Amino acid sequence: MTKCGVLLFILLQVGILYAADLEIKFSRAVLPVLAGESINHVGYVRVIKKELSANQRLTGLSYSFSGTTCLNELESLALYECNSKGIINKNKLFAISDVISENGYLRINIPIHSDTCYWAFSVKVKRCVSLSSRINFNCTEMSFNNKVYYLGKTFAEGLRVGIPLRKAKQDGVNTSRIPGLITSTKGTLMAIYDARWDSGRDLQGDIDIALNRSEDGGQSWQPMQRVLDMKEWGNLPEKYNGVSDACILCDKNTGIIYIAGLWMHGVLDAVSGKWVEGLTQDSTRWIHQWISKGSQPGFGVKETAQFLIIKSEDDGKTWSAPINITSLTKKKEWWLYAPAPGHGITLVDGTLVFPTQGRDENGIPFSNITYSKDGGKTWIASAPAYSNTTECMAVQLDNGDIMLNMRDNRNRGVKSPNGRRVCVTSDLGKTWREHTSSYNALIEPTCMASIHKHVYSDEQGRLKSLLVFFNPNSYNAREKLTLKFSFDDGKTWPEKYWVMVDEWGGAGYSCITSIDENTLGIIYEGSGAHLVFQQIKLKELF
Repeated sequence: MTKCGVLLFILLQVGILYAADLEIKFSRAVLPVLAGESINHVGYVRVIKKELSANQRLTGLSYSFSGTTCLNELESLALYECNSKGIINKNKLFAISDVISENGYLRINIPIHSDTCYWAFSVKVKRCVSLSSRINFNCTEMSFNNKVYYLGKTFAEGLRVGIPLRKAKQDGVNTSRIPGLITSTKGTLMAIYDARWDSGRDLQGDIDIALNRSEDGGQSWQPMQRVLDMKEWGNLPEKYNGVSDACILCDKNTGIIYIAGLWMHGVLDAVSGKWVEGLTQDSTRWIHQWISKGSQPGFGVKETAQFLIIKSEDDGKTWSAPINITSLTKKKEWWLYAPAPGHGITLVDGTLVFPTQGRDENGIPFSNITYSKDGGKTWIASAPAYSNTTECMAVQLDNGDIMLNMRDNRNRGVKSPNGRRVCVTSDLGKTWREHTSSYNALIEPTCMASIHKHVYSDEQGRLKSLLVFFNPNSYNAREKLTLKFSFDDGKTWPEKYWVMVDEWGGAGYSCITSIDENTLGIIYEGSGAHLVFQQIKLKELF
């Protein structure tokens, strides 16, 4: 092959074609293909015309779905205008066609009015498509004024399928946020989240904790349940009795499911910290429990936000009335004591552990744990693990220690040093020590993250474990949502095992569970829906 031939081959492999009159580049963002959704980005092209002349048109293009594992589940392929990042303009649809074979051709007639143009490809897949499916799309050639330019095949690995578990305005809910996820002892998946009825804003507001159940590994989900709703209480409307930031825990020994949530009654004045009298449905006063004096020392509902727990003894079908454990766990001088969103854990000895967070006597945030050694009858708050940290999740290491992985406010807007704060305890949080990976191994844009311990059997039947971590893998933006794996109890997170699932990202909160020995389930706030659910098959990765 000549040098020119070798160069052309290389350029085709990376999706760039240079010709005398134009340059074509085919790219693709790593995004989930959401089942049942009409618009799913699977690639886009940038075309640069060297010389722009009259009557230039895009007249056709060829494509390939080679490598797609669910061709029969594809309904249609569409071509849209997009921006330079590939984000689709839904109002600029140029062509749509049924997908009837692995390879196809779109005959189109689009005038070229600019020297640089962007077009994106979108697919629709059936709602029943398997979550183990992959969709692989390549644009192989384009025709301008019927002159054909060959791009070749760029991507060999397909995009993963996901379920849009919660979308904007679904069930009348304005915004669904702050997910948690567990697998019950019966194998049922339970996803919890804030049902924010009126707006996407945090507390205070009309917010309930809602839940969806799945009995088939997340392939389908039962209708939404409201499980923690304080309704109208204390002569105040629901907009002043919001519940948020829930955490879910499965007792692996009894099968009982617990959900903890934070309830705010009314609002406190930001300057004085005093409860505001006379609020009505028409009032506009608002404050957040983490802002100024939005929650204060004391135990009463007019002093501080309240720590509530509910439980289910029938696999999440029905739920108890809430129990208020604020006075049992919170120190009086603390400004706030609250669950940390995500999921809790059951230790090997049966101890139940919720990750928690609060504000100390000076209003400074901290992270810690709250545990029960008597099957959820009583709960005890540990000492703070670290200061100026907030949302956290816990795992039990192989040596029995509890590791707490924490959001660190020091990372906000800082590239270096940057990293999740990580501490461990061997005495249920009476004392804590900083882990070797703390503040250096797992970057963040200051956002909630999830960590989970997955246990499996090797080929000899011996139990093994690994840690799974998920967050926006970025210093400054909630993008590049990425799974990472550790095989040494969190000391290292080898980059060769990182798996990006949503390049564009969203609000970025997440939670992970083990569906079975070979399958993880993950729920996250993504780019294509408020909450996305996906399965990750470990055999694909290791």
